[in-house]
Amino acid sequence: MSVTASAIDAVTQARIDLAAALRWAARHQLNEGVCNHFSMVVPGREDRFLINPQGLHWSEITPADIVMTDATGTIIEGRHKVEPTAFFIHGRVHLGNKRAKVVLHTHMPYATALTTLADGRLEMCTQNAFRYHDRIAYDEHYNGLVLDNEEGDRLCRAMGDKPILFLRNHGVVVTGESVAMAYDELYYLERAALVQVLAMQTGRPLEIVPTQVVERTTRQMAGESQQALLHFEALKRMLGRDEPGWDRLD
Repeated sequence: MSVTASAIDAVTQARIDLAAALRWAARHQLNEGVCNHFSMVVPGREDRFLINPQGLHWSEITPADIVMTDATGTIIEGRHKVEPTAFFIHGRVHLGNKRAKVVLHTHMPYATALTTLADGRLEMCTQNAFRYHDRIAYDEHYNGLVLDNEEGDRLCRAMGDKPILFLRNHGVVVTGESVAMAYDELYYLERAALVQVLAMQTGRPLEIVPTQVVERTTRQMAGESQQALLHFEALKRMLGRDEPGWDRLD
């Protein structure tokens, strides 16, 4: 059945939001094949997680496809399998950082391009970049595929108290308190990286804004969570308009 505006439980809403974020990530070209994952702590259950299944393209996922697992990736609810490697990143970040209610991992092209540069950083050269001032951690050493808990724990330690991690030669991890907040962060992070990469292609130096101006602008941006929620609600309305049935629960 399709979800209406009537009240629904928190877990169902979480499934709907994850499906919407995955579909829009495909629309925004933040995805890569059927790889990468979006996950969320199950509301009211710190030991269970929702995650997209193995083998489905993000553009076709519905709330009914979202799988519930434990921290090891063992399926508790769901009709699909989960990629075995998924929770070596997601599970360890969720367990190691209690503020990371939502964990989004992508190889989105422009942010990933920055991870391939020696000392690559998101530079404070655009207003969109300012929202990430002092909020990004950088894992400086590519160490192969994340195939065990030890490597997942290493990435979690590299993230520290930052909500975002750039993985050298790999991609990014973005965390947040809700799907709406995390997706807004992911979207604008890629937009900031896109403009920086385009500017770098001119061969001219970037105009870095003075730190005191960046910090003042960051303070001005503080408390814009309502804007993120409005953004995400608009995205869901557009899915309803363009892709009827995207929010099916069966």
